[in-house]
Amino acid sequence: MPRLTTVCGGGESLQEACLHAGVSAEEILKRLHENSQRVSPAEGNWTSAALSDLTAHIKNQHHKYVREAIPRINALLDKVKQSTGALPRTCRNRNQLSCRRQGNDHAHAKEEQILFPFIEALDRAANGKGSLEPPFFQTVRNPIHAMMKEHDAAGDLVKQIRKASTEYAAPADVCTSYKALYQELGKFERDLHQHVHLENNILFPRAVDLEAAVI
Repeated sequence: MPRLTTVCGGGESLQEACLHAGVSAEEILKRLHENSQRVSPAEGNWTSAALSDLTAHIKNQHHKYVREAIPRINALLDKVKQSTGALPRTCRNRNQLSCRRQGNDHAHAKEEQILFPFIEALDRAANGKGSLEPPFFQTVRNPIHAMMKEHDAAGDLVKQIRKASTEYAAPADVCTSYKALYQELGKFERDLHQHVHLENNILFPRAVDLEAAVI
């Protein structure tokens, strides 16, 4: 069985993942197929949509979410510390999370100012709507490689946070802010996985193929 593309530090084949989950590969594929039938065209057509539409979706949906989510998480961290007098184990990753925000801001800026405009220009050139200037980074593979390293670093951090938070399961006797914090951290990881999936598994491979066809 083929090995899935690495997402957020994952490296298991589908078969290995199924063995760990105690579910057959056939059942997983069946569920994936059923889920795909329930996805609306606006959400499920990224493998065939214009690449410029996909880059716009990533910017407006995922980049925007990260910019808003990390300050919200930090505010909850402050409330938890004020109410408990100490930070839970999860929150000791706060410095890493703050550094991750700076890293995300830098990576997103590089995508929005350099990589995405080139991919969008590739898309236009492929449709006869403009010429394409040779990029200073030589090939789209180079910034893509850098972005995938950023994805791995972000994936490693959320795995550490998930482990420290016992899968985002807040203790029963904690305050509302504590529970909200864990909910926000869970949402952050889910968004990260979707974001990385769209880039690593759809946008980047399509951009590499398109560059080979256009240049």
